[in-house]
Amino acid sequence: MCPLWVLIARKIPSTREVLYSGWEPVIIAMAISSVGGLILDKTVTNPNFAGMAVFTPVINGVGGNLVAVQASRISTYLHMNGLPMGDPSPTPRKCSTPCSTFFGSTVNSRSARVLFLLVAPGHLVFLYTINSLRGGHTTLTPVFITFYLAAALLQVIILLYLADWMVHWMWGRGMDPDNFSIPYLTALGDLLGTGFLALCFHMRWFIGDRDTDVGN
Repeated sequence: MCPLWVLIARKIPSTREVLYSGWEPVIIAMAISSVGGLILDKTVTNPNFAGMAVFTPVINGVGGNLVAVQASRISTYLHMNGLPMGDPSPTPRKCSTPCSTFFGSTVNSRSARVLFLLVAPGHLVFLYTINSLRGGHTTLTPVFITFYLAAALLQVIILLYLADWMVHWMWGRGMDPDNFSIPYLTALGDLLGTGFLALCFHMRWFIGDRDTDVGN
C-alpha cells in the first residue's frame, strides 16, 4: 500500500512538498524516541520497576499531545499574524524565557497556562483508571502519585517552553513549524517522559516506598 500512497501524495501539491522535504524531522524524531525506548527497556528489566511499562504510554501520550496542540496553535498564529516565513524582522524577537512563555499577556501564553493546568487533573484520571483496572503492578501510594505528577508537570513545562522557542526559530528560518517542529517535540516528549518516569521509580525505591505489588 505504501507505493500507492506515495503516488497519490505526489499528485497533490499540498502533500508533494512534505513527501520530498518532511523526512529529516521524522527520522531524527525516531532516533530521539529510540533513546527513550532504551531507557524503558533498561528499566523494566528490573522486576522492581516492571510497572513502569503501563505508565509510560500515559505520560508520553499526554505530554506529546499537549505540546503538539501548543505548537500547532503558535504556528497558526504566526501564519495569520506574522511575517512571511524566512523574512528578516525589523525588530528581531528576543529568545523567549519561561516567564514570557507562561506569564505573558499573549494568546499563546494563555494557551500554555491552560494546557499546563490540564496536566494534573488528566493524569489523576488516568491513574485512577489504571488502578481500577488493577494494571501497572504498582500501588498508588501518596509518594508515588507525588513523584509521578512532579515528573509529568516538569515534562510538560519543558515541552511547552521548547515549543515556544522552536516554532519561532523555525519560522524565522523559512521552515513550516507544522511539518518540522511537531515530530521533534513529540519525540522529546517521549524521551523526557520516559526518563523522568524511570527516575520517579528509582527515587521511590531509594526512599523505601515499596509494597508487595511492585514487580509482581
